[in-house]
Amino acid sequence: MSHTSRHRKGFTLIELIAVIVVLAILAGVALPKYFDYSAQARASSCKGTLGGVRAGIANFYANSAISGTAVYPTFAQLNTLGTVMQELLPANPYNSSAVIRDANGTWVSGNPPVSGAQGWAYDQTAGKFWANTNTVAENAF
Repeated sequence: MSHTSRHRKGFTLIELIAVIVVLAILAGVALPKYFDYSAQARASSCKGTLGGVRAGIANFYANSAISGTAVYPTFAQLNTLGTVMQELLPANPYNSSAVIRDANGTWVSGNPPVSGAQGWAYDQTAGKFWANTNTVAENAF
């Protein structure tokens, strides 16, 4: 008895739906983890930059105190390579701006964050340096 069978190539609609459902479940599990890693990376980058700059400012202050004139670096000194920092500041990871604003005098005074600003801010009278945006928790470091 001869038997003719037709073999179809491809997937059935049920198989395609099953694959889409499995991919959706995997994406639902993986995406929140990815966003959590991104937030952690931003926070770590911000903390690292703040720590480095604040250490440079403290070191400048300590060296000036040894010389007999305990002062924080001026805004111009902070922006001059080799005076406080050996390299350029990286961009603020929350807004991608590496601009350092003078928070006391030539720009705007006030506590962080300064509304609508980006980059970094520096108060040369108190030696304070912070990330300058309104991003939630950014200035908690």
